[in-house]
Amino acid sequence: MFKHAQLESVKAWVGDPAHGALPLHARIHRAVRQLILDGALEAGRPLPASRALARSLGVSRDTVEAAYGQLHVEGFILRRVGSGSFVSERAQYAPGRGAARRASPQKAALRLSQRGSAMFQDGGVREFLAPRAFAPGVPETRSFPLPTWERLTRQVLKEYGAQALLHSPPQGMEPLRRAIADYVNLERGARATPERVLVLTSSQQALTLCATVLLDAGEQICIEDPVYHGARKAFAAAGLECVPVPLDADGMRVERLDDPALSARAVYLTPSHQFPTGATLALDRRLAVIDWARRRQAWIIEDDYDSEFHYAGKPTACVQGLDPQERTIYIGTFTKSLFPGLRIGYMVLPAPLVAPMTAARTLLDGHSAPIPQLTLARFIDGGHFGAHVRTMRAVYAERRDVLARLVDRHLSHWLQARVPAGGMQMPCVLAPGLSERQALDAARREGIDLLGLTGLHASARHKAGFLMGFAAHAPNEQEVAIRKLAGVLRALKQP
Repeated sequence: MFKHAQLESVKAWVGDPAHGALPLHARIHRAVRQLILDGALEAGRPLPASRALARSLGVSRDTVEAAYGQLHVEGFILRRVGSGSFVSERAQYAPGRGAARRASPQKAALRLSQRGSAMFQDGGVREFLAPRAFAPGVPETRSFPLPTWERLTRQVLKEYGAQALLHSPPQGMEPLRRAIADYVNLERGARATPERVLVLTSSQQALTLCATVLLDAGEQICIEDPVYHGARKAFAAAGLECVPVPLDADGMRVERLDDPALSARAVYLTPSHQFPTGATLALDRRLAVIDWARRRQAWIIEDDYDSEFHYAGKPTACVQGLDPQERTIYIGTFTKSLFPGLRIGYMVLPAPLVAPMTAARTLLDGHSAPIPQLTLARFIDGGHFGAHVRTMRAVYAERRDVLARLVDRHLSHWLQARVPAGGMQMPCVLAPGLSERQALDAARREGIDLLGLTGLHASARHKAGFLMGFAAHAPNEQEVAIRKLAGVLRALKQP
Protein backbone atom coordinates (compact mmCIF):
# COMPACT_ATOMS: atom_id res chain seq x y z
CA MET A 1 0.00 0.00 0.00
CA PHE A 2 1.03 3.61 -0.46
CA LYS A 3 2.51 5.45 2.44
CA HIS A 4 0.99 8.84 3.19
CA ALA A 5 3.91 10.69 1.51
CA GLN A 6 3.63 8.54 -1.60
CA LEU A 7 -0.10 9.14 -1.89
CA GLU A 8 0.46 12.87 -1.50
CA SER A 9 3.10 12.70 -4.22
CA VAL A 10 0.60 11.13 -6.61
CA LYS A 11 -2.00 13.74 -5.70
CA ALA A 12 0.47 16.54 -6.30
CA TRP A 13 1.49 15.11 -9.68
CA VAL A 14 -2.16 14.70 -10.73
CA GLY A 15 -3.08 18.21 -9.63
CA ASP A 16 -0.03 20.00 -11.10
CA PRO A 17 -1.24 22.51 -13.77
CA ALA A 18 1.87 21.67 -15.80
CA HIS A 19 0.35 18.23 -16.49
CA GLY A 20 -3.13 19.57 -17.22
CA ALA A 21 -2.96 18.71 -20.91
CA LEU A 22 -2.76 14.98 -20.09
CA PRO A 23 -5.90 12.92 -19.49
CA LEU A 24 -6.49 11.99 -15.86
CA HIS A 25 -5.57 8.32 -16.22
CA ALA A 26 -2.27 9.31 -17.91
CA ARG A 27 -1.41 11.61 -15.00
CA ILE A 28 -1.99 8.81 -12.48
CA HIS A 29 -0.02 6.37 -14.64
CA ARG A 30 2.97 8.71 -14.85
CA ALA A 31 2.87 9.62 -11.15
CA VAL A 32 3.01 5.93 -10.08
CA ARG A 33 5.62 5.16 -12.72
CA GLN A 34 7.82 7.96 -11.36
CA LEU A 35 7.58 6.55 -7.84
CA ILE A 36 8.76 3.19 -9.20
CA LEU A 37 11.59 4.74 -11.22
CA ASP A 38 12.72 6.77 -8.20
CA GLY A 39 12.90 3.61 -6.10
CA ALA A 40 10.20 4.86 -3.72
CA LEU A 41 8.19 1.70 -4.53
CA GLU A 42 10.38 -1.41 -4.28
CA ALA A 43 10.05 -4.51 -6.43
CA GLY A 44 7.29 -6.78 -5.10
CA ARG A 45 5.57 -3.96 -3.23
CA PRO A 46 1.76 -4.18 -3.42
CA LEU A 47 -0.12 -1.22 -4.85
CA PRO A 48 -3.43 0.05 -3.44
CA ALA A 49 -6.51 -1.62 -4.85
CA SER A 50 -7.94 0.36 -7.74
CA ARG A 51 -11.14 1.05 -5.81
CA ALA A 52 -9.23 2.35 -2.77
CA LEU A 53 -6.89 4.54 -4.80
CA ALA A 54 -9.80 5.91 -6.79
CA ARG A 55 -11.53 6.87 -3.53
CA SER A 56 -8.34 8.54 -2.20
CA LEU A 57 -7.82 10.53 -5.40
CA GLY A 58 -11.47 11.40 -5.94
CA VAL A 59 -11.66 9.79 -9.37
CA SER A 60 -13.56 6.91 -10.90
CA ARG A 61 -12.32 3.35 -10.52
CA ASP A 62 -12.20 3.02 -14.33
CA THR A 63 -9.67 5.86 -14.42
CA VAL A 64 -7.34 4.07 -12.00
CA GLU A 65 -7.88 0.77 -13.85
CA ALA A 66 -6.79 2.48 -17.09
CA ALA A 67 -3.62 3.75 -15.36
CA TYR A 68 -2.84 0.34 -13.83
CA GLY A 69 -3.51 -1.37 -17.15
CA GLN A 70 -0.94 0.82 -18.90
CA LEU A 71 1.63 0.21 -16.14
CA HIS A 72 1.05 -3.52 -16.56
CA VAL A 73 1.49 -3.38 -20.35
CA GLU A 74 4.77 -1.45 -19.92
CA GLY A 75 6.06 -4.03 -17.43
CA PHE A 76 6.19 -1.79 -14.37
CA ILE A 77 3.61 -3.77 -12.39
CA LEU A 78 2.21 -7.31 -12.25
CA ARG A 79 -1.50 -7.98 -11.79
CA ARG A 80 -2.68 -11.20 -10.20
CA VAL A 81 -6.35 -12.08 -10.08
CA GLY A 82 -7.46 -12.29 -6.46
CA SER A 83 -4.14 -10.94 -5.15
CA GLY A 84 -3.92 -7.40 -6.53
CA SER A 85 -1.20 -5.36 -8.24
CA PHE A 86 2.53 -5.43 -7.38
CA VAL A 87 5.66 -3.60 -8.52
CA SER A 88 7.39 -5.81 -11.08
CA GLU A 89 10.77 -7.38 -10.37
CA ARG A 90 11.86 -6.01 -13.76
CA ALA A 91 11.59 -2.47 -12.41
CA GLN A 92 14.65 -2.99 -10.22
CA TYR A 93 16.81 -2.81 -13.37
CA ALA A 94 15.71 0.76 -14.10
CA PRO A 95 18.86 2.92 -14.26
CA GLY A 96 19.44 5.22 -11.31
CA ARG A 97 16.89 3.60 -8.98
CA GLY A 98 17.15 4.00 -5.24
CA ALA A 99 19.19 6.28 -3.05
CA ALA A 100 21.51 7.50 -5.78
CA ARG A 101 18.55 8.69 -7.82
CA ARG A 102 16.82 10.25 -4.84
CA ALA A 103 19.99 12.18 -4.04
CA SER A 104 19.67 13.97 -7.40
CA PRO A 105 23.31 13.63 -8.47
CA GLN A 106 24.98 16.21 -10.65
CA LYS A 107 24.22 15.63 -14.31
CA ALA A 108 27.21 14.65 -16.39
CA ALA A 109 28.54 17.38 -18.66
CA LEU A 110 27.16 17.23 -22.17
CA ARG A 111 29.63 15.51 -24.46
CA LEU A 112 29.34 16.14 -28.17
CA SER A 113 31.51 15.03 -31.04
CA GLN A 114 34.11 17.50 -32.27
CA ARG A 115 31.88 18.15 -35.25
CA GLY A 116 28.81 18.60 -33.05
CA SER A 117 30.66 20.96 -30.72
CA ALA A 118 31.89 23.03 -33.66
CA MET A 119 28.37 23.36 -35.07
CA PHE A 120 26.89 24.24 -31.68
CA GLN A 121 29.56 26.79 -30.78
CA ASP A 122 29.33 28.39 -34.22
CA GLY A 123 25.64 28.97 -33.61
CA GLY A 124 24.25 27.42 -36.77
CA VAL A 125 22.64 29.67 -39.37
CA ARG A 126 20.07 32.05 -37.91
CA GLU A 127 17.19 32.64 -40.25
CA PHE A 128 15.11 35.80 -39.93
CA LEU A 129 11.76 34.09 -39.39
CA ALA A 130 9.54 37.16 -39.63
CA PRO A 131 9.97 40.05 -42.09
CA ARG A 132 10.93 42.61 -39.46
CA ALA A 133 12.44 45.82 -40.75
CA PHE A 134 15.67 45.40 -42.74
CA ALA A 135 16.06 41.64 -42.23
CA PRO A 136 18.37 40.69 -45.13
CA GLY A 137 17.45 37.97 -47.59
CA VAL A 138 13.70 38.10 -46.86
CA PRO A 139 11.54 38.49 -50.00
CA GLU A 140 8.23 40.27 -50.35
CA THR A 141 5.57 37.57 -49.96
CA ARG A 142 2.44 39.74 -49.87
CA SER A 143 2.61 40.16 -53.65
CA PHE A 144 3.00 36.47 -54.40
CA PRO A 145 0.22 35.19 -56.75
CA LEU A 146 -1.38 32.80 -54.29
CA PRO A 147 -4.54 32.19 -56.40
CA THR A 148 -2.35 30.96 -59.27
CA TRP A 149 -0.34 28.72 -56.94
CA GLU A 150 -3.53 27.33 -55.42
CA ARG A 151 -4.99 26.60 -58.85
CA LEU A 152 -1.85 24.79 -59.96
CA THR A 153 -1.78 22.75 -56.75
CA ARG A 154 -5.37 21.64 -57.40
CA GLN A 155 -4.35 20.61 -60.92
CA VAL A 156 -1.50 18.52 -59.50
CA LEU A 157 -3.78 16.77 -57.02
CA LYS A 158 -6.41 16.12 -59.68
CA GLU A 159 -3.89 14.66 -62.13
CA TYR A 160 -1.69 12.68 -59.74
CA GLY A 161 -4.21 11.80 -57.02
CA ALA A 162 -2.84 9.63 -54.23
CA GLN A 163 0.41 9.19 -56.16
CA ALA A 164 1.33 12.74 -55.15
CA LEU A 165 1.22 11.61 -51.51
CA LEU A 166 4.03 9.09 -51.95
CA HIS A 167 7.78 9.55 -51.72
CA SER A 168 9.49 11.63 -54.35
CA PRO A 169 12.53 10.09 -56.05
CA PRO A 170 15.55 11.30 -54.06
CA GLN A 171 16.87 13.19 -57.09
CA GLY A 172 13.56 15.05 -57.41
CA MET A 173 10.44 14.88 -59.54
CA GLU A 174 11.29 14.72 -63.23
CA PRO A 175 8.91 17.58 -64.30
CA LEU A 176 10.65 19.97 -61.89
CA ARG A 177 14.15 18.83 -62.88
CA ARG A 178 13.23 19.45 -66.51
CA ALA A 179 11.77 22.89 -65.72
CA ILE A 180 14.86 23.89 -63.72
CA ALA A 181 17.21 22.76 -66.48
CA ASP A 182 15.27 24.73 -69.11
CA TYR A 183 15.19 27.81 -66.87
CA VAL A 184 18.90 27.96 -65.98
CA ASN A 185 19.90 27.22 -69.57
CA LEU A 186 17.77 30.10 -70.86
CA GLU A 187 18.20 32.67 -68.10
CA ARG A 188 21.64 31.89 -66.66
CA GLY A 189 23.50 30.52 -69.67
CA ALA A 190 24.02 27.18 -67.93
CA ARG A 191 24.58 23.80 -69.54
CA ALA A 192 22.09 21.63 -67.71
CA THR A 193 19.99 18.57 -68.43
CA PRO A 194 17.22 17.14 -66.23
CA GLU A 195 19.44 14.13 -65.50
CA ARG A 196 22.04 16.40 -63.89
CA VAL A 197 19.66 18.36 -61.63
CA LEU A 198 19.33 17.35 -57.96
CA VAL A 199 16.33 18.87 -56.17
CA LEU A 200 16.99 19.73 -52.52
CA THR A 201 15.31 21.57 -49.66
CA SER A 202 17.70 24.54 -49.68
CA SER A 203 21.01 25.93 -50.83
CA GLN A 204 22.27 25.28 -47.29
CA GLN A 205 21.66 21.57 -47.81
CA ALA A 206 23.57 21.81 -51.09
CA LEU A 207 26.54 23.40 -49.32
CA THR A 208 26.51 20.67 -46.67
CA LEU A 209 26.51 17.99 -49.37
CA CYS A 210 29.41 19.65 -51.18
CA ALA A 211 31.40 19.89 -47.96
CA THR A 212 30.93 16.24 -47.04
CA VAL A 213 30.92 14.51 -50.44
CA LEU A 214 33.72 16.38 -52.22
CA LEU A 215 36.29 16.90 -49.46
CA ASP A 216 37.67 15.17 -46.39
CA ALA A 217 38.04 16.75 -42.97
CA GLY A 218 41.27 18.73 -42.78
CA GLU A 219 41.38 19.56 -46.50
CA GLN A 220 41.39 23.15 -47.69
CA ILE A 221 38.61 25.06 -49.43
CA CYS A 222 39.10 28.63 -50.62
CA ILE A 223 36.30 31.04 -49.78
CA GLU A 224 35.63 34.70 -50.49
CA ASP A 225 36.55 37.24 -47.82
CA PRO A 226 33.99 38.44 -46.82
CA VAL A 227 31.79 35.41 -47.39
CA TYR A 228 28.23 34.17 -46.94
CA HIS A 229 28.17 32.94 -43.34
CA GLY A 230 26.06 29.87 -44.13
CA ALA A 231 28.73 28.57 -46.48
CA ARG A 232 31.60 29.13 -44.07
CA LYS A 233 29.70 27.42 -41.27
CA ALA A 234 28.79 24.43 -43.45
CA PHE A 235 32.41 23.95 -44.47
CA ALA A 236 33.77 24.45 -40.95
CA ALA A 237 31.23 21.98 -39.53
CA ALA A 238 32.53 19.36 -41.98
CA GLY A 239 36.05 19.90 -40.61
CA LEU A 240 37.37 21.73 -43.66
CA GLU A 241 40.05 24.40 -43.45
CA CYS A 242 38.51 27.58 -44.89
CA VAL A 243 41.18 29.71 -46.62
CA PRO A 244 39.95 33.30 -47.14
CA VAL A 245 40.77 34.97 -50.47
CA PRO A 246 40.41 38.79 -50.62
CA LEU A 247 38.11 40.67 -52.98
CA ASP A 248 38.24 43.88 -54.95
CA ALA A 249 35.75 45.64 -57.21
CA ASP A 250 35.95 42.75 -59.73
CA GLY A 251 35.28 40.02 -57.18
CA MET A 252 37.62 37.37 -55.81
CA ARG A 253 41.33 37.83 -56.45
CA VAL A 254 41.50 34.45 -58.15
CA GLU A 255 45.24 34.75 -58.88
CA ARG A 256 45.72 34.06 -55.16
CA LEU A 257 44.48 30.50 -55.75
CA ASP A 258 47.84 29.66 -57.36
CA ASP A 259 49.73 30.40 -54.15
CA PRO A 260 52.19 27.44 -53.82
CA ALA A 261 51.34 27.24 -50.12
CA LEU A 262 47.73 26.35 -50.93
CA SER A 263 46.51 22.80 -51.48
CA ALA A 264 42.82 23.63 -51.81
CA ARG A 265 40.68 21.14 -53.73
CA ALA A 266 37.65 23.45 -54.04
CA VAL A 267 36.69 27.10 -54.16
CA TYR A 268 33.37 28.66 -53.12
CA LEU A 269 32.11 31.62 -55.17
CA THR A 270 29.08 33.90 -55.41
CA PRO A 271 30.15 35.32 -58.80
CA SER A 272 26.93 36.90 -60.08
CA HIS A 273 26.34 39.01 -56.99
CA GLN A 274 28.93 38.56 -54.28
CA PHE A 275 27.62 38.23 -50.75
CA PRO A 276 27.81 40.71 -49.05
CA THR A 277 29.67 43.26 -51.21
CA GLY A 278 27.55 42.95 -54.34
CA ALA A 279 30.61 42.71 -56.63
CA THR A 280 30.36 40.75 -59.89
CA LEU A 281 33.23 38.43 -60.76
CA ALA A 282 34.89 39.75 -63.93
CA LEU A 283 34.95 37.54 -67.04
CA ASP A 284 38.73 37.12 -67.08
CA ARG A 285 38.60 35.91 -63.48
CA ARG A 286 35.78 33.49 -64.27
CA LEU A 287 37.89 31.97 -67.01
CA ALA A 288 40.93 31.96 -64.73
CA VAL A 289 39.15 30.06 -61.95
CA ILE A 290 37.88 27.52 -64.49
CA ASP A 291 41.45 27.00 -65.67
CA TRP A 292 42.65 26.68 -62.05
CA ALA A 293 40.05 23.97 -61.38
CA ARG A 294 41.17 22.12 -64.53
CA ARG A 295 44.84 22.23 -63.59
CA ARG A 296 44.28 21.29 -59.94
CA GLN A 297 41.46 18.83 -60.61
CA ALA A 298 39.54 20.90 -58.09
CA TRP A 299 35.86 21.85 -57.77
CA ILE A 300 34.15 25.21 -58.20
CA ILE A 301 31.08 25.60 -55.97
CA GLU A 302 29.02 28.36 -57.61
CA ASP A 303 26.26 29.77 -55.39
CA ASP A 304 23.87 31.79 -57.59
CA TYR A 305 21.64 32.66 -54.64
CA ASP A 306 19.77 35.75 -55.93
CA SER A 307 20.93 36.25 -59.49
CA GLU A 308 17.33 36.92 -60.61
CA PHE A 309 17.48 40.34 -58.98
CA HIS A 310 20.01 42.31 -60.99
CA TYR A 311 19.06 45.95 -61.54
CA ALA A 312 21.67 47.24 -63.99
CA GLY A 313 21.20 45.38 -67.28
CA LYS A 314 21.31 41.63 -67.77
CA PRO A 315 23.20 39.57 -65.19
CA THR A 316 26.45 37.91 -66.25
CA ALA A 317 26.20 34.29 -67.41
CA CYS A 318 26.99 31.73 -64.74
CA VAL A 319 30.44 30.13 -64.41
CA GLN A 320 28.97 26.65 -64.90
CA GLY A 321 27.95 27.51 -68.45
CA LEU A 322 31.52 28.60 -69.28
CA ASP A 323 33.19 25.50 -67.84
CA PRO A 324 33.92 22.89 -70.57
CA GLN A 325 35.71 20.63 -68.05
CA GLU A 326 32.58 20.17 -65.89
CA ARG A 327 34.33 20.99 -62.61
CA THR A 328 31.56 23.40 -61.50
CA ILE A 329 28.66 22.63 -59.14
CA TYR A 330 25.88 25.18 -59.64
CA ILE A 331 23.60 25.92 -56.66
CA GLY A 332 20.29 27.76 -56.85
CA THR A 333 17.23 28.28 -54.67
CA PHE A 334 13.63 29.40 -54.96
CA THR A 335 13.52 30.57 -51.35
CA LYS A 336 14.56 34.11 -52.26
CA SER A 337 12.83 34.42 -55.61
CA LEU A 338 9.45 33.02 -54.47
CA PHE A 339 8.86 32.47 -50.74
CA PRO A 340 10.87 30.99 -47.84
CA GLY A 341 8.25 28.41 -46.91
CA LEU A 342 8.63 26.65 -50.26
CA ARG A 343 11.91 25.03 -49.17
CA ILE A 344 13.12 24.03 -52.62
CA GLY A 345 16.67 24.47 -53.83
CA TYR A 346 18.73 22.57 -56.38
CA MET A 347 22.15 21.73 -57.76
CA VAL A 348 23.22 21.29 -61.37
CA LEU A 349 25.95 18.69 -61.15
CA PRO A 350 28.70 17.29 -63.35
CA ALA A 351 27.42 13.91 -64.57
CA PRO A 352 29.81 11.79 -62.42
CA LEU A 353 28.61 13.52 -59.24
CA VAL A 354 24.88 12.89 -59.70
CA ALA A 355 24.80 9.39 -58.21
CA PRO A 356 27.13 10.11 -55.24
CA MET A 357 25.33 13.33 -54.33
CA THR A 358 21.91 11.70 -54.63
CA ALA A 359 22.98 8.81 -52.42
CA ALA A 360 24.38 11.22 -49.83
CA ARG A 361 21.18 13.25 -49.95
CA THR A 362 19.14 10.19 -48.92
CA LEU A 363 21.04 10.17 -45.62
CA LEU A 364 20.00 13.75 -44.84
CA ASP A 365 16.25 13.82 -45.48
CA GLY A 366 15.44 11.30 -48.18
CA HIS A 367 13.51 13.49 -50.58
CA SER A 368 11.60 16.73 -51.06
CA ALA A 369 7.81 16.82 -50.86
CA PRO A 370 6.26 15.90 -54.26
CA ILE A 371 3.26 18.28 -54.28
CA PRO A 372 5.27 21.54 -54.03
CA GLN A 373 7.74 20.19 -56.60
CA LEU A 374 5.02 19.42 -59.12
CA THR A 375 3.27 22.72 -58.44
CA LEU A 376 6.53 24.65 -58.92
CA ALA A 377 7.19 22.82 -62.18
CA ARG A 378 3.86 24.04 -63.53
CA PHE A 379 4.50 27.51 -62.13
CA ILE A 380 7.76 27.69 -64.10
CA ASP A 381 6.45 26.04 -67.28
CA GLY A 382 3.39 28.30 -67.36
CA GLY A 383 5.52 31.45 -67.36
CA HIS A 384 4.34 32.50 -63.91
CA PHE A 385 7.79 32.29 -62.35
CA GLY A 386 9.36 34.55 -64.97
CA ALA A 387 6.48 37.03 -64.70
CA HIS A 388 6.74 37.11 -60.90
CA VAL A 389 10.51 37.63 -60.99
CA ARG A 390 10.16 40.50 -63.50
CA THR A 391 7.53 42.16 -61.31
CA MET A 392 9.57 41.78 -58.12
CA ARG A 393 12.75 42.94 -59.85
CA ALA A 394 11.09 46.29 -60.54
CA VAL A 395 9.64 46.45 -57.02
CA TYR A 396 12.97 45.63 -55.37
CA ALA A 397 14.89 48.12 -57.53
CA GLU A 398 12.52 50.87 -56.40
CA ARG A 399 12.83 49.80 -52.77
CA ARG A 400 16.61 49.75 -53.02
CA ASP A 401 16.61 53.31 -54.34
CA VAL A 402 14.17 54.43 -51.65
CA LEU A 403 16.33 52.94 -48.92
CA ALA A 404 19.45 54.63 -50.32
CA ARG A 405 17.69 58.01 -50.25
CA LEU A 406 16.35 57.45 -46.73
CA VAL A 407 19.78 56.44 -45.43
CA ASP A 408 21.32 59.53 -47.01
CA ARG A 409 18.60 61.79 -45.60
CA HIS A 410 18.26 60.42 -42.07
CA LEU A 411 21.35 58.34 -41.25
CA SER A 412 24.26 60.02 -43.07
CA HIS A 413 25.75 61.18 -39.75
CA TRP A 414 26.20 57.57 -38.63
CA LEU A 415 26.65 55.40 -41.71
CA GLN A 416 27.30 55.30 -45.42
CA ALA A 417 25.31 53.13 -47.83
CA ARG A 418 27.00 51.16 -50.59
CA VAL A 419 24.23 50.84 -53.15
CA PRO A 420 24.36 47.37 -54.76
CA ALA A 421 23.70 46.60 -58.42
CA GLY A 422 21.53 43.67 -57.42
CA GLY A 423 20.34 41.49 -54.59
CA MET A 424 18.00 42.09 -51.68
CA GLN A 425 20.21 43.84 -49.15
CA MET A 426 22.40 46.93 -48.95
CA PRO A 427 25.78 47.03 -47.17
CA CYS A 428 26.20 50.03 -44.89
CA VAL A 429 29.43 51.13 -43.20
CA LEU A 430 29.30 52.66 -39.73
CA ALA A 431 31.03 55.92 -38.92
CA PRO A 432 34.10 55.72 -36.68
CA GLY A 433 33.31 55.55 -33.00
CA LEU A 434 30.13 53.50 -33.34
CA SER A 435 30.12 49.91 -32.10
CA GLU A 436 28.70 47.43 -34.58
CA ARG A 437 27.68 45.01 -31.82
CA GLN A 438 25.92 47.72 -29.81
CA ALA A 439 24.14 48.99 -32.91
CA LEU A 440 22.89 45.51 -33.82
CA ASP A 441 21.68 44.77 -30.28
CA ALA A 442 20.00 48.14 -29.79
CA ALA A 443 18.28 47.89 -33.19
CA ARG A 444 17.03 44.39 -32.43
CA ARG A 445 15.44 45.60 -29.20
CA GLU A 446 13.54 48.15 -31.30
CA GLY A 447 12.24 45.51 -33.72
CA ILE A 448 14.88 46.02 -36.43
CA ASP A 449 16.97 43.08 -37.72
CA LEU A 450 20.40 43.81 -39.18
CA LEU A 451 23.22 41.45 -40.13
CA GLY A 452 26.65 42.62 -39.00
CA LEU A 453 29.53 42.72 -41.48
CA THR A 454 32.26 41.77 -39.03
CA GLY A 455 31.17 38.15 -38.76
CA LEU A 456 31.37 37.80 -42.55
CA HIS A 457 35.06 38.75 -42.73
CA ALA A 458 38.00 36.51 -41.95
CA SER A 459 40.50 39.36 -41.71
CA ALA A 460 40.41 42.40 -39.44
CA ARG A 461 41.00 44.73 -42.38
CA HIS A 462 37.44 45.89 -42.84
CA LYS A 463 35.05 48.55 -41.62
CA ALA A 464 32.25 47.86 -39.16
CA GLY A 465 28.72 47.95 -40.49
CA PHE A 466 25.73 45.85 -41.40
CA LEU A 467 23.46 44.63 -44.17
CA MET A 468 20.02 46.22 -44.53
CA GLY A 469 17.42 44.14 -46.35
CA PHE A 470 15.02 46.19 -48.46
CA ALA A 471 12.97 43.61 -50.38
CA ALA A 472 10.21 42.86 -47.86
CA HIS A 473 9.17 46.41 -46.96
CA ALA A 474 7.29 49.08 -48.87
CA PRO A 475 8.69 52.65 -48.98
CA ASN A 476 6.39 53.95 -46.23
CA GLU A 477 7.36 51.01 -44.00
CA GLN A 478 11.02 51.68 -44.67
CA GLU A 479 10.68 55.32 -43.66
CA VAL A 480 9.08 54.46 -40.32
CA ALA A 481 11.86 51.97 -39.58
CA ILE A 482 14.62 54.35 -40.72
CA ARG A 483 13.40 57.03 -38.32
CA LYS A 484 13.41 54.47 -35.53
CA LEU A 485 16.93 53.35 -36.47
CA ALA A 486 18.06 56.99 -36.49
CA GLY A 487 16.91 57.26 -32.89
CA VAL A 488 18.83 54.10 -32.01
CA LEU A 489 22.08 55.36 -33.56
CA ARG A 490 21.65 58.84 -32.10
CA ALA A 491 21.35 57.36 -28.62
CA LEU A 492 24.51 55.29 -29.15
CA LYS A 493 26.49 58.31 -30.33
CA GLN A 494 25.59 60.40 -27.30
CA PRO A 495 28.20 60.32 -24.50
